[in-house]
Amino acid sequence: MADYYELLGVSRTASAEEIKKAYRQRAREFHPDANPGDAAAAEQFKKIAQAYQVLSDDSQRARYDRYGEAGVGGSGGGPTAEDLFGGGLGDIFETFFGGGGSPFGGGRTRGPSGPPRGQDIEVVADITFVQSVFGDTVDVSLKLPTACDDCGGSGAGEGTSPVTCSDCGGSGQVQRVRQSLLGQMVTASPCSRWGGLGQVITTPCATCRGEGRVTVDKTYQVDVPAGVDSGSTLRLTGRGAAGPRGGRNGDLYVHLRVAPHDLFVREDNDLVTEVPISIAQASLGTSIELETLDGPEHLVVPPGTQPGREFVLRQRGVPHLRGRGRGDLRARVRVEVPQKLTDKEVELLTAYAEGRGEVVGHEKEGLFTRIKSAFS
Repeated sequence: MADYYELLGVSRTASAEEIKKAYRQRAREFHPDANPGDAAAAEQFKKIAQAYQVLSDDSQRARYDRYGEAGVGGSGGGPTAEDLFGGGLGDIFETFFGGGGSPFGGGRTRGPSGPPRGQDIEVVADITFVQSVFGDTVDVSLKLPTACDDCGGSGAGEGTSPVTCSDCGGSGQVQRVRQSLLGQMVTASPCSRWGGLGQVITTPCATCRGEGRVTVDKTYQVDVPAGVDSGSTLRLTGRGAAGPRGGRNGDLYVHLRVAPHDLFVREDNDLVTEVPISIAQASLGTSIELETLDGPEHLVVPPGTQPGREFVLRQRGVPHLRGRGRGDLRARVRVEVPQKLTDKEVELLTAYAEGRGEVVGHEKEGLFTRIKSAFS
């Protein structure tokens, strides 16, 4: 096995505080939570722990300095991580770095005691295009576990009360004191009796059968802010499912689904609409009444307007969800070509084309007809 001082990265004259500090850093680096699935890192972590156990004890350190590993029993008889830390690898980080478990996210997390929190609920709300642009208040209806009115959410029958669990004292967690290298360590785990609720119901409520909640039809009024789009999610804190036996409510997440509009398409915060005009209007110009979400607007189309040209109406689009102002309305020109013409219209357009030297129309007798005529 490598030299204990080298494992911790300290000199042989290092103080106890320097050894402890070095151990913290090395333990962080090779902790299994920081190296999932890495067997080599896990083995190195055990060696570092063994080195720290020896060098942090004055008498063992003195024997190691004089006789090496043989003076402290060698590597074969060293303690395991479970021996060193009592409750497991994560407990050493709770001692060093607080009660949040491992700093790498793999350790245990201290949860709230008592009845558990209710579930978060998700629901989809359909809104109109105009509601998404200007905002509105909409009703959201759903079936929801709600605190029982007859027992006040306690789950106990009329005239009775829940009995506190004797194992956990009603906290829902059992604390245990373990001896470790660093002294006494207190660990907490869910109480195994009564599902960790901390209470037992001797006479259940007849309405909720001791659960403390019943499922009812619920309707909430939800404020939809201006500028939302499909996929936007609103969070209503405490409007989700009630927790059992008086546990606090979860949250309600409302996912918005916006219906399409007949005239407008949203592009970011801009609105786009098409303006159909004829060839004559595009050539000679025109004046039209343009529909907007704020009411009709007067739009002047100048002569010679090309297909696809956009006229921009400032501040007529979608309000910025997290800022001031609105997007724009872009009116995009679509020139419509007539599919059927009267004889008079054909005559006029033909004269117009001839005046401009343009070739229009096509031969009435095609190539196939001329070949057929040659052999007949």
